[in-house]
Amino acid sequence: MKIKKEDIKKYLPHREPFLFIDEVLDIKENTQIHATKYISNEEYFLQGHFPNNPIFPGVIIIEALGQASGILGFVSMNKTPEQGSIYVLAGVDKVRFRKRVRPGDNIDLYSKVISEKRGIWKFECRAELDGELICTATILCADRKAE
Repeated sequence: MKIKKEDIKKYLPHREPFLFIDEVLDIKENTQIHATKYISNEEYFLQGHFPNNPIFPGVIIIEALGQASGILGFVSMNKTPEQGSIYVLAGVDKVRFRKRVRPGDNIDLYSKVISEKRGIWKFECRAELDGELICTATILCADRKAE
């Protein structure tokens, strides 16, 4: 299953400038996702992170992995935020960063469902750049009623 940029907003409540998924390349058996994020020179936060040496912030890599996991969760539950549900980040464990990401890079985001219990989903996540590991994390997301 592929999801283009214009359709990603059906599965996430996020909007620009805080939408960090450009395309979903594949969803396998509603348990794994492969998405991408292109790092543009125009990203607003690169002006200060860091001047004359722009590096894509690690916390935003984690957010992008969380958003990919959120899409996977919504697809797995066969629902969307429009149905009154919100998928919120509930925790991040075992985070490791291995390589810097710079403007012009296109990162691959992978998430796999590990477990689900009472609306709390656990995902094993990784980000890669040109096939090389740049970040790993275990992410918890909670499916909750939107207020």
